[in-house]
Amino acid sequence: MKDIPSKVADAMYRQIHSRSYAAPVDVLMDIGVLDKAKYDDWRAGRVPFLEAVCTANLHKLTEMMKEIRSYAARAGLKPSVRSYKHKGKPLRFSKTGNPKIEEAYATHYVMVEKE
Repeated sequence: MKDIPSKVADAMYRQIHSRSYAAPVDVLMDIGVLDKAKYDDWRAGRVPFLEAVCTANLHKLTEMMKEIRSYAARAGLKPSVRSYKHKGKPLRFSKTGNPKIEEAYATHYVMVEKE
């Protein structure tokens, strides 16, 4: 995938300006590395971890997640960790289940109201 920073920035911008927050899973769908039907399968507990159904390799996914955090910092967005569950059980984003990776995927970035 060429030009990951601009694709991520475009997706983040669209999400922030349409609903006042951006979520990594939505960015991944927006830029075409996560199919909506496969996301729905994951949300329904039919996929063991989200990265398994992404079309980008782990190196590219890591780069995309870094760009999401970078954009959020530049834009002054507030991080807010969300809970992704199916039938009360937490859904996994990564094969390893590393808590830092799981938190990164679960973090939504919210527009902060200017005073």
